[in-house]
Amino acid sequence: MTVPIIGITADREDPGGYSKFPWYALRVNYCSAVQAAGGIPIILPPDTNLVDQYAPMIDGLIVSGGAFDVDPALFGEESVHDTVVLKVDRTDFELGLTQKFLADDKPIFGICGGQQLLAVALGGSLIQHIPDEVDNALAHEQPNPRDEAGHEVTITSGTHLHDIVGVETLAVNSAHHQAVKAVPSHVVVDAIAPDGVIEGIEDPSKRWCIGVQWHPEFHISDGDRRLYDSFIQACT
Repeated sequence: MTVPIIGITADREDPGGYSKFPWYALRVNYCSAVQAAGGIPIILPPDTNLVDQYAPMIDGLIVSGGAFDVDPALFGEESVHDTVVLKVDRTDFELGLTQKFLADDKPIFGICGGQQLLAVALGGSLIQHIPDEVDNALAHEQPNPRDEAGHEVTITSGTHLHDIVGVETLAVNSAHHQAVKAVPSHVVVDAIAPDGVIEGIEDPSKRWCIGVQWHPEFHISDGDRRLYDSFIQACT
């Protein structure tokens, strides 16, 4: 059996901290989770000029999260909330590569900010700042460590996500101030937080196309491991 090559999008940081020069960043467990599920992780520096070169090289795409936001202009909003932080080059790259994978019907896994990017690529929109748009919102920027659960989500019966994780509720970690607001009719909402925030989406017309708002690479539940196993199997 061929071992699938999984491309994972990286962040680009300005000078400071690790280096006095610009540098790329990706948490180790994004890669170790792929390896544990039987894939080979490849880190993808964000360069829009390389989208057409990357796409045929990799069998599956993970769009990772990061401390930045998708430009509201990409989902038709003119106003920008004060909390919104943009990384235009990274977003352009991830959007281009995601659209390429959607067109080619190759497996896509969006994680946290990657789910938000996937939602926009599929024609959806985002909540720019949860505390301003959701009444009695949970602490989606959880105060406890990210390798612990912050809250539970309800998994929608009959969805691909439900088939994968095999449970009605799942404990998840939470590190976001934005979320998916709405998706077009061909996209399914497959997980919801107790405050109504969308925590998971999928496109059932695609081979494997799932986004989750939490960080399953931390493996805080068996459902997280099942997600990676299913994704890697689809990439084989």
